[in-house]
Amino acid sequence: MKLFNNPEIKKFLAVTVIPSLLLCLIMPFFSKIAAACIFIVSAFLICSFLVFTYQRYKRISSLAQSTEKILRGEENIDIKSYGEGELSILESDVQKMLTRLRDRKDILERERTYLADSIADISHQLRTPLTSINLIISLLQSSDVTEERKTELLRELSALITKTEYLVSVLLKISKIDAGTVQFEMKEADLNKLLKKSAEPVMIPMDIKNQSLVINADGITLNCDFSWCLEAFGNILKNCAEHTPENGAITVSAKDTPIYTEIIITDTGKGFDEDDLPHIFERFYKGKNSSKESFGIGLNLAKMIITAHNGTITAKNNPEGGAEFTIRFYKQVV
Repeated sequence: MKLFNNPEIKKFLAVTVIPSLLLCLIMPFFSKIAAACIFIVSAFLICSFLVFTYQRYKRISSLAQSTEKILRGEENIDIKSYGEGELSILESDVQKMLTRLRDRKDILERERTYLADSIADISHQLRTPLTSINLIISLLQSSDVTEERKTELLRELSALITKTEYLVSVLLKISKIDAGTVQFEMKEADLNKLLKKSAEPVMIPMDIKNQSLVINADGITLNCDFSWCLEAFGNILKNCAEHTPENGAITVSAKDTPIYTEIIITDTGKGFDEDDLPHIFERFYKGKNSSKESFGIGLNLAKMIITAHNGTITAKNNPEGGAEFTIRFYKQVV
């Protein structure tokens, strides 16, 4: 039996059986009643120990088998309860391990599904501009294309390349935040300067559409990573500019409180469709009023950056018309 292969059992038998044999040898020197009592007590103790040890050994073996099944990834495992004592402690620890492994497996399964979906979405987003780029290159190689048409195609090609570069850049930033590899450098920054610099990339398109931008954030500082917040505010302002008509306006106001710093960005566009509002910040989501150039990732990245700065962002329709974004950076963990 495996029980007798246990070193502890061998030691116990050596310690108990040898003295018992010695007692048997000296029994003739005792009275028959005393000798019988010594023999019975010794045999009872040895047998009792072996019985209880065997039962305990079976339970430990059962627990070891359950642990082996867990390591093999089996799901339906029944770990018996051993009541009080050292086995109950071991059983409790194994049960905790099983719960954590199941939770970890669920997390990994969700991450794998999310990764697969993200890769599919990214592939779809990249396929459209790349297909157009290949088509334009094919047309440029044709000898029948006029110089005027070539100039037009080159302009389209340049715009598509810029669009693709933006898409790849944003996707890389999202991936870094997803992977937890971003180390934010938190410093005090002038909020007015931060907002004005965030608006620089959209100023030319805004000038073309004769849109105005008003920023009221004087005298307010924000503890943040300057470059990442540039990205967040820039994406929000870009979204507002794209959805604001000609001669429209974008207004940015800010206030500082003991609990948080609040920034409100409004535009004079059409606002959000009510069905889109719950999904505004979802990755790759494109609302009913989205432009054809929209990828549906700018606002998602903005929210990820703001959330990483212990902040919140919400979107709603302004009562006076247009979209309204409310951003709060909390000064303590909430």
